[in-house]
Formats: sequence, C-alpha cells, structure tokens
Amino acid sequence: MKPIGYWLNRTDQALTRRMDALLAEYGLSRLTWQVLNVVRATPGVADTEVHATLAANADTIALAAAVRTVLTDGWATRPATGLLILTAQGDARLAVVTERVAFFREEVIAGIPLEEYGTAVRVLERMTRNLEGAPVAAPAG
Repeated sequence: MKPIGYWLNRTDQALTRRMDALLAEYGLSRLTWQVLNVVRATPGVADTEVHATLAANADTIALAAAVRTVLTDGWATRPATGLLILTAQGDARLAVVTERVAFFREEVIAGIPLEEYGTAVRVLERMTRNLEGAPVAAPAG
C-alpha cells in the first residue's frame, strides 16, 4: 500500500487537472474558482483576506494573478481599493459554473458513501491539525 502522502498529492493533482479542464471553457482555473467563491461568500472582502483564506492552495504570486484574472475578465470589481465584489455579470456566470461544478463533485465521489467521505475529510483535518499544531516529537532512545 502506498503512503497517504502519495495519495494526497496524486488526488490534489488529479482534482486540479480535471477542474482546470472543466473550468477552462468559462475562462477559469481551480484557483480563480476558489477566489470567486471567497468573494461570493464575503462581498467586499479584502485581497488580504482572500490570500489568507487560500494560502494553503497557492503562493502569493499565484493568488495575486488569480485576483487580477477575475477582475480583468469581469467576474469581480473593486468597490474600494483592495476590496472585491462580484459584478452582476460575474454573479450570473458563477451560478452557471457552480451548477457544473456540483455535477463534477458528484463524479469525484461516485461510489463513495457520504459517511466514508465525511470520515476521510475528518481524518485529513485531524492529521493537518496534528502537523500544524504539535511540536515534532524527538526520537526515543
């Protein structure tokens, strides 16, 4: 059996490739999709908050480029310096994309009972918290 790190990396790469392919017809990538979801969840969100929320998903340069893309492509606008909101057109377009992504998510978890999916997510969350919050144990001996 391959270790969990192998499957985590492979799953993330597969999700990114498939989402990027799916979202390309809308002029989006997985990362720009994630930016738009943060903006939709918190209208008037600061760029710094977008970066903080998505820091685990990409570096600062990639996040800044994703923000520029959603602005340039008319998905979002700035009501004030450093803040983001969806445009009316962006909101309407995002509704269509969200519907398509929902079907994609169903494809991803096909054959996996929701209970198992929930268990997998909770285990990964605990592992992450263990790694991010606990000091590294010294070897015995």
